[in-house]
Amino acid sequence: MSSRFRSTRLGAAIAVATAGLLVLAGCAAGGGSAPSGAADPKAEIIVGSQNEPTNLDQIFGGSSGVTEVFTGNVYEGLFKITDDAQVEPLLASETEVSDDGLTYTFTLRDATFHSGKALTADDVVYSLQRFIGEESIAARKRQLSVIDTVSAVDDSTVAVTLKQPSISFTYNLGYVWIVNAEAGDLTTTADGTGPYTLADYRKGDSISLDVNPDYWGDAPANGGVVYQYFADPTALNNALLTGAVDLVTSQSNPDSLGEFESAGFQIIEGTSTTKELLAFNDRVAPFTDAKVRKAIYSAIDRQKLLEAIWDGRGQLIGSMVPPSEPWYIDLANNNPYDPALSEQLLTEAGYPAGFAFSIKTPDSGVHSTVAEFLKSELAKVGVTVNIDIITDDQWYQQVYTDKDFEATLQGHVNDRDINFYGNPDFYWGYDNTDVQQWLAASEAAGSVEEQTALIRQVNQQISDDAASVWLYLNPQLRVAAPGVTGVPENGLNSLFYVYGIQKA
Repeated sequence: MSSRFRSTRLGAAIAVATAGLLVLAGCAAGGGSAPSGAADPKAEIIVGSQNEPTNLDQIFGGSSGVTEVFTGNVYEGLFKITDDAQVEPLLASETEVSDDGLTYTFTLRDATFHSGKALTADDVVYSLQRFIGEESIAARKRQLSVIDTVSAVDDSTVAVTLKQPSISFTYNLGYVWIVNAEAGDLTTTADGTGPYTLADYRKGDSISLDVNPDYWGDAPANGGVVYQYFADPTALNNALLTGAVDLVTSQSNPDSLGEFESAGFQIIEGTSTTKELLAFNDRVAPFTDAKVRKAIYSAIDRQKLLEAIWDGRGQLIGSMVPPSEPWYIDLANNNPYDPALSEQLLTEAGYPAGFAFSIKTPDSGVHSTVAEFLKSELAKVGVTVNIDIITDDQWYQQVYTDKDFEATLQGHVNDRDINFYGNPDFYWGYDNTDVQQWLAASEAAGSVEEQTALIRQVNQQISDDAASVWLYLNPQLRVAAPGVTGVPENGLNSLFYVYGIQKA
């Protein structure tokens, strides 16, 4: 699912305080204080992670893990998204926009794929058509379906015509890989233009990246990167403590931070876009009724959950929008914790004695632990929760693809992903015509101010409808060994640019 949800692996459901959703990501280097001793530009960086991709192609359900490893490192887009969510040119050296906002003309910089083939306009045409094509399940496919035609003007110039103006068009292009049109199957191989080449892929174990000696831009600050994957967060922490890895992309156990600090490790705390959701299937009774959804919301002590999972770190939110986005409004108490209100809403909805439903829960990360907490909370208002623990692959098939579920838990990492609520075909099936119209109008807005006002209306409406239960916003915690610098700080989507990381 590209990077639309977090796909982490955890060996077992452990104590609440030691579980966690993993791997957010940042865009810019800079985490950690400068250590003594000169950095070694040939040093290999070992990254510890629990966010393994399910495959290596962003359009075929690679999960957020594939974004973490490949976007900006192995593959590049026409544009780059920076750590503060700004858009910078990357493979597009120049951009011209027609007066009506419908035609974008991109001039490509000179770049070469890892296979040795020169980047041409045909590769860009292929990549964009592939991203929005029938087979694609990429996260931003719907937003980029605003594309009408893509054509090569000449070898170094691409013209894209839109069906209607899209104020977020270049931002969304920042997540689209430009791939070699002749590469073929990319689920287990890679051929990009980025500063690293894919050296080795061992499913269930690791992904190794070598420095690309023919990269068109600045050379990486290190001699290569290995992503080492761990099923158990305790094993991951032990690997860091013993020097088997140089850093962890996300720390899931706040209790271990003191141990790392006392041992001289760097704790890098940034901002996050990862939302832990209890998502309803809004097509299925009783979740077709907003009163039922709101009753479930008000039965859950989310502050207590946040304290248990993250020792108070992180933040309560009341909608899909984190504070880092321009259309944020504080809705944390819009559906307040109030068991009496929950029981009243259940009675009004025709369920005075409660009801039973099943939560399909991935066996990864914190989800199964959160499910047990929800089961306990909802029992207090007469609602019975049956927990159905499934694998990440089963979640993708049963929940995301087949939509065969009543409710589920998932961590959504994308920035600016409120648009999912404008798609009634998305896995949770929320269908509100006002929301759809506001989101469509926001993309065609003539100014950022107009766009912001419209999306704030959406923000309020999906919260009023309790379209999902936004349990909390994850904190962003990374830990790096002494001597490691340049670690990305923030958790924007799952971007994790590794080319600035160094170690002495």
